Amino acid sequence: MRTIAIWLSTPDTLMKDIVIVGAGKIGSMIAEMLAGSGDYAVTVVDRSQHQLDRLETAAPVRKVAADITQAGTLESILAGQFAVLSAAPYHATRRIAEAAKAAGAHYLDLTEDVASTRAVKQLAAGARTAFIPQCGLAPGFITIVASDLARHFDELHDVRMRVGALPEFPSNALNYNLTWSTDGVINEYCEPCEAIVNGQLRETQPLEELEEFSLDGVLYEAFNTSGGLGTLCETLAGKVRNLNYRTIRYPGHAAIMKALLNDLRLRDRRELLKDILENAVPVTLQDVVIVFVTVSGKRAGQLLQETYANKVYAAPMGGRVRSAIQITTAGGICAVLDLLREGRLPRNSGLIKQEEIPLETFLANRFGKVYALKSPAAAHAA
Repeated sequence: MRTIAIWLSTPDTLMKDIVIVGAGKIGSMIAEMLAGSGDYAVTVVDRSQHQLDRLETAAPVRKVAADITQAGTLESILAGQFAVLSAAPYHATRRIAEAAKAAGAHYLDLTEDVASTRAVKQLAAGARTAFIPQCGLAPGFITIVASDLARHFDELHDVRMRVGALPEFPSNALNYNLTWSTDGVINEYCEPCEAIVNGQLRETQPLEELEEFSLDGVLYEAFNTSGGLGTLCETLAGKVRNLNYRTIRYPGHAAIMKALLNDLRLRDRRELLKDILENAVPVTLQDVVIVFVTVSGKRAGQLLQETYANKVYAAPMGGRVRSAIQITTAGGICAVLDLLREGRLPRNSGLIKQEEIPLETFLANRFGKVYALKSPAAAHAA
């Protein structure tokens, strides 16, 4: 199988020094993409030397074992760096953003945590560098897509955003395999969700408002989860009738998770739930990411609906198979960093929202192009 390498060097620009915090699955993929491009000198920071030793990159990167909770440690590492990218658990977000501001480095993260994003927005006020939260898949790419579709309408009615990272071959009662951060999954299943309902900003409950739909002949379910809307509620307030985000899973998943979280009260014992999931639910690299956005409203007086639907599959990169969630999440933050480096974002300081990034510009970027990847079978047929 051919290894895919699409992030070619652009020799007309100077190499930038960047730091990635977090040496897990996503941090590893980000490092591979950026270091492999030849345009970034990459340092990866993690508290675990073992995790750093397992870092999966074909391109050379600098590895630093450090406890970023120690005062001044991360600030020292960030001195003179162009940017820091957070691929750490959501609870480290504020600490990394504070260090970025102190060191004068641009800041990008992947968090879906609402409270963490509010803290980043506060730090962005008056900053000399860019603060760009939520640069992953959801929030992130899906926000860019939804915003792009919304611009096609004179009057917005409904914006429905659906994303799922699913095993291609489900084989357990949960119909699920671990594909990214267990902490992140639990957090989005437990924390309150934002939505606009009949023009009013509302707080909704996770795992509720279950729906079913079919795509390419496959039946899925979707339900409320926290954080996927990013800052879109704030941006579209007063402009849309209904706006919501739901996570896609195979049928039956939500019922089991509700039993675990509510009936067995594991919502209050998240570390125990994490231990159970990580020791009972296998990791898989054979996954598919589904992005499904539907927007309806009026244009030139006519009621219309537009839909964006896409599936991205696992693929070989850097000499090894990478999961679809690794590819799409890393591709998102790498594309935004690249656009910042090229001066193609609306500004280079303060808060930059995902919905300010044009979809066409994102997809034309060498890293954004990963969203065009299809399954090996589909590519062969084409």
